[in-house]
Amino acid sequence: MREAGTLISIPVYSFVGAYLVMIVVGIIKAIVDGPGSVDEANIASHATESITLFLVLHTFSSGCTALTGVEAISNGVGIFKPPETRHARQVMVVMAAVMGLLLFGTIALTQFFGVTAHENETILSALTREIFGRTFPYYVVSLSTLAILVVAANTSFVGFPGVSSLIAQDGYMPRQLTSLGDRLVFSNGIFSLTACVAALIIIFGGDSHALIPLFAVGVFLAFTLSQTGMVVHWMRVRGPHWHLKAVINGLGAVTTAVTLVVVAASKFLDGAWIIMVLIPMVVYFFHKVHEHYQEIRPQLSLEGMPYPPAPVLPPRVVVPVSGMHRGTLRAIQFAQSISSDVTAVYIELDETRTEKFKADFEKWSGHINLVVIPSPYRSILGPLLHFLEAFDREQGDRQPAVLVLPEFIPGSWWQHLLHNQTAWLIKLAVIYQRRRHGGGRIVVDVPFHLRG
Repeated sequence: MREAGTLISIPVYSFVGAYLVMIVVGIIKAIVDGPGSVDEANIASHATESITLFLVLHTFSSGCTALTGVEAISNGVGIFKPPETRHARQVMVVMAAVMGLLLFGTIALTQFFGVTAHENETILSALTREIFGRTFPYYVVSLSTLAILVVAANTSFVGFPGVSSLIAQDGYMPRQLTSLGDRLVFSNGIFSLTACVAALIIIFGGDSHALIPLFAVGVFLAFTLSQTGMVVHWMRVRGPHWHLKAVINGLGAVTTAVTLVVVAASKFLDGAWIIMVLIPMVVYFFHKVHEHYQEIRPQLSLEGMPYPPAPVLPPRVVVPVSGMHRGTLRAIQFAQSISSDVTAVYIELDETRTEKFKADFEKWSGHINLVVIPSPYRSILGPLLHFLEAFDREQGDRQPAVLVLPEFIPGSWWQHLLHNQTAWLIKLAVIYQRRRHGGGRIVVDVPFHLRG
């Protein structure tokens, strides 16, 4: 953890240091050279407009996005050295001071030098070029900005897997998100986030500005919910000075709620409507996942079962065969090892091959019962499933026959495309359509691996 923190701190300190130097040099240049002039030819057509209430709200919402990220300190209080609260508070103050200095310094210099945004250049790059020109310091600031953006992008891949694992532990996201990978990280969460990020990049064409409204609405909704949750927490727990704490968190909840409304309203057409549609869908998904886990819990529980459990009868085994080969012989031998009641089923697609198959079967399989089912429409799945249902009804013991499937596995992935995958189709029908074809049927796959 300490090594990772040191590695991440390098681009952070480089960016802050380079930017502070740029601001100092910019102030000196402003004193010496005086104000710059605005290049009106490079101003975008939508860069200026009348001051209206909507413009003020839009500006306010855009500025509020700069506050996002401050929650990382409160989320990571536990990793500070004791006393954790005091150290976290000090870091918060320092961060606010640095953020304010960089923000107001940048705004003052851009206004003083008349720097405007260009279609092919960010306003920060234009400001750096105005101060340093195309010299070495310009590239230092640009590279440090690139490095800090890489670190900022990495924070999601650090935070999301941990948060998703906690939600999954409560049963509102798939259990796979709680599993640690070989590198002791939540790999499934990282892969899931990667897929979502790739989809957003493709959909929005890599335009980060188009993603800001989605980000802002989600962040301030989370702020509002967390502050409201703290108010409820203080009202339940009480404790020393709980009234003051509840008032502070309540004020925070109101402030962030107002900001949320402003952001949602001012950036609605810019893409905020997307997140306003997605959030209810995600909440509904969480609800359905939790509902599923609640439904299967009593089904898997041992409570209410008679003890000792009823003995299991010796199984009846059915082996579908399409011809006699080493894979078929191995499946038949395995079936004989687990049961004395084994039935082989051959779906006859071409009657000219049946006699040859019967002769080979009798030679290699011994005295196993063989059932030949004609299939004039060359269907394998339907006749086999009908046979299994009739076979279970004839026995009358309410114990579905065990299905042993011979399946050969090609040596290369592309060789799978050269085979008909009959065993896979049978498993798909028997296992995943269990309500129709026997909910208690056991399917045993006997693989025979082929050399590539």
